[in-house]
Amino acid sequence: MVSVVGYSQSYNTAVGARVGNSNGATVKHFIGYKSALEGIVSTRWQGFNLTGLYELQYPIGNVENFYWFIGAGGHIGAWDGDNNPWFEDRDDHVVIGIDGIIGMEYTLKEAPLNFGVDWKPSLNLVEHSGFWGDEFALSVRFAFK
Repeated sequence: MVSVVGYSQSYNTAVGARVGNSNGATVKHFIGYKSALEGIVSTRWQGFNLTGLYELQYPIGNVENFYWFIGAGGHIGAWDGDNNPWFEDRDDHVVIGIDGIIGMEYTLKEAPLNFGVDWKPSLNLVEHSGFWGDEFALSVRFAFK
């Protein structure tokens, strides 16, 4: 386990659901004392996004298992233009872009459950380019030691 009391999470890998403006699944795996990789598969507008993030995690005060994190990464996805109010042409789109993330998470001491809230803005670079700042989410994960 990569955990160091008071510095990194109390789990190595956590798997669960992510709900917000888009919904899907999330997997977070620590690769160091404060660094993690997170993968997100989400659906929206009858399409999907695959997102990969590198995150750094830091304790909040002296509260055990309570952390804030920040990170960056990228995404690729396919969106159905017929069901997206932002697309004027109504064609399907394959999007590629970069993402940021900032949030907080807490892991229960008594049960292997992890709860997180975050904001994940993105910038599409290919197809329907532009800034998307509406990704707020709640994640609930099962934490593996």
